[in-house]
Amino acid sequence: MKLTTSCQTDKLVSVSCGIVDTMKYLVRHALVALVTSAMLAACSGGNGSADSAQEVDQESSLAGLEIKTAKATAATDIPVATVPGQINLPPQARVAVTAPFPGAAVKIYVIEGQAVRRGQSLALVRAVEPLRIRGDLARARAEADVAIARAKRLEQLAREGVIAGARADEARAQARQAQANLTQARGLATLAGSGPDGTITLRAPIGGRVSHVGIETGGAVDTMTAPFVIENTGAYQIDLQLPERLARRVKPGMPIQARVNTDGSGAIAVSGEVISVAPSIDPATRSIMAKASIGAAPGVVAGRNVSVNISDTASGNVSGVTVPASALVRLDDKDTVFVKGVKGFLPRAVKLAARTGDTVVIEKGLQAGEEVATSSTAELKAMAAK
Repeated sequence: MKLTTSCQTDKLVSVSCGIVDTMKYLVRHALVALVTSAMLAACSGGNGSADSAQEVDQESSLAGLEIKTAKATAATDIPVATVPGQINLPPQARVAVTAPFPGAAVKIYVIEGQAVRRGQSLALVRAVEPLRIRGDLARARAEADVAIARAKRLEQLAREGVIAGARADEARAQARQAQANLTQARGLATLAGSGPDGTITLRAPIGGRVSHVGIETGGAVDTMTAPFVIENTGAYQIDLQLPERLARRVKPGMPIQARVNTDGSGAIAVSGEVISVAPSIDPATRSIMAKASIGAAPGVVAGRNVSVNISDTASGNVSGVTVPASALVRLDDKDTVFVKGVKGFLPRAVKLAARTGDTVVIEKGLQAGEEVATSSTAELKAMAAK
């Protein structure tokens, strides 16, 4: 009985030892397989897995964000600078109406702010000087008639040999002098434009609006003060103040856009162009004065201050795309935009050509038609930095 028990015990021990050895073998080979697969993944497919994981992480992180986007558009011009300006009227658009002679206002036909057309009556003025001019014209006409008749008579007598020819020559000279006096009197009468009673009608020399009325009915009118000022509101100009660094860059012909605030409807852009640039720098302000022309538009009023964007298209080498300035960030010390992809937004370094106001021009790194993020760029930047 003891022997049999011993034999059975030995069999159990040997079976147990075999099981243990088998388990050790399987564990050893499983570890080797895991290490080998990990090494192969690190050598060949690790980057793709990491990128996939990053895309999944970005998708989950952006799930709660509303990211606004904008498409890159081909640049037609390059912004140069944004400068302050003041809207004014050009010299030919503001005309003062003066009276040719002093007198008194009999009637006034217009008020300030009224629209008038060219040649429209503004006021009726009575003056003494036109009466004198009309009298001088009548006397000059009579003297000219007498001088011409005398010259013809003496010419006839000279041809018949009754008088010397010198007397006929003298009569012809006096006739020409009388005709010159008559021509002068006619010119003064035309300038006066008065009626038989000495009244003069003041008329608008241009079409526009009456910006100033400086006389009253029955009041005195002199030749030194303009009783009316007419403004043509069809065109304006902007006085620009350019910084010293733009002394040689801004030139006549460059396009501009003025941001004009309108009542109740926000700001609108009014286009124009630079018409003149001062040749020297103002020593007091260290700036350069320039002028630009713009057309009439809602909100364009003389005396209003505006912000003006100056662009450059004269070189003909404009290239690149434009995007909103809010799409541009600094990442790893580089100008970067976040381009919309299939599963998220990927950072892309770009080369900046110009920046002014709320627009930037990108020379390299972005193509027209690609979408970039214009909001939540701080969150995208934080994700890209991880």
